[in-house]
Amino acid sequence: MTDVRQAAMDHLWLHFAQVPTEGPMVIERGKGCEIWDSEGKRYLDALGGLFVTAIGHGRTDLADAAKKQAESMAFFPVWGTAHPPAARLAEKLASLAPGDMDRVFFTSGGSEAVESAWKLARQYFLAKGEPERMRVIARKSAYHGTTLGALAITSIPPIRDPFEPMLNGLVTHVSTTDQLHCQRCEGPCSLHAADEIEEAILAAGPQTVAAVFLEPVQNSGGCFVPMPGYWARVREICDKYGVLLVSDEVICAFGRLGTWFGGHKFDYVPDMITFAKAATSGYSPLGGVITRPFLADTLKASKDVVWHGLTFGGHPVSCAVALANIEALESEGIIDHVAKHEGMFREKLETLLDHPIVAEVRGAGYFYAIELMKDPAKGVAFTPDEGAALVAGLRPALLEHGLIARADGRGAPILQFSPPLIAGPDEFDEIVATSRKALDAVWR
Repeated sequence: MTDVRQAAMDHLWLHFAQVPTEGPMVIERGKGCEIWDSEGKRYLDALGGLFVTAIGHGRTDLADAAKKQAESMAFFPVWGTAHPPAARLAEKLASLAPGDMDRVFFTSGGSEAVESAWKLARQYFLAKGEPERMRVIARKSAYHGTTLGALAITSIPPIRDPFEPMLNGLVTHVSTTDQLHCQRCEGPCSLHAADEIEEAILAAGPQTVAAVFLEPVQNSGGCFVPMPGYWARVREICDKYGVLLVSDEVICAFGRLGTWFGGHKFDYVPDMITFAKAATSGYSPLGGVITRPFLADTLKASKDVVWHGLTFGGHPVSCAVALANIEALESEGIIDHVAKHEGMFREKLETLLDHPIVAEVRGAGYFYAIELMKDPAKGVAFTPDEGAALVAGLRPALLEHGLIARADGRGAPILQFSPPLIAGPDEFDEIVATSRKALDAVWR
């Protein structure tokens, strides 16, 4: 065992993992869409470093941007002061966001962004003289983060259960846009998943509901896409009851869907956008909340202090890296590249529909999932134990064949793919061929 693996086994808390009893795999370097472990084995990173690495691994331009900023000013907080990287990045994000969104609150990651959006909503309604508005509506099986406020919005039992006594009980969870298993409609969708949001608002009392938190394409459960008319209906409901619409785009922003933001893909303007991950392509930690003018205007008129802050929110090095990342996305036409190739990516993945356990391919842009069933033709699902065994077998099988992808069982078993946005036909072919080998091995 290498010294690094031994050190990791003895001293490193791994996230979302058991305490290791043997040295974990150690990833040492990356280039483009590929990474290599400490044993020299090469993998195709078909998950983009957990939906993060938009422009690929090993970019010296982003490293240079970090170095240059650190040499000039490595750190200063945005607690009542500003610095050039944060100001320029906020201005740039305002120019890219849909509609009239124009102000940015920076964090250091996605969970903090979600929690910050909830706190901003709370302060907004206090300033408006509506102190009862604290409640949130979100979707079942959705993931919105793991800090306690964000975890209250998350709806995944294994992640919530140990901490349930510590959560605030202010969140109602409604149906997803999973159309494969929906039993509510015959023919065109009735938009019941959106209508449930209105029902939840009325049940809670509209005067108590602050915000609705939704992802443009829901990650957990396997890339659930909205049906036509869904976002327009949600926007209508939020406007009707004076509820803020928060688009959680920690995964979906910065080109993952072939557009800058989800509102550009599905034609809506939220009141807040939460972002992180691909904002810097993972070269430095950064997250944040983009808001519409009326939120800041209301707080400005009330002369209230925003009683929320994070030491590393708006870190100058991270902001400089984000600016370099956005410049690369623009100058290299990477988001247009995703829009041009998303159809091909889907078509390649759909060749797996001839596999005995592949039931559906769904997603958008470079964000796709394959759902697995025991008998797709008859609609027979795996039992929970069978699904768990399938997922447990798929993870090492994928690695054995040199593919980093997500095999997940939070709901139906799925395979999920989120390659760097620079990926193209060669990477698509490798993803499909390797996935088929892993599926065959586990199915046997």
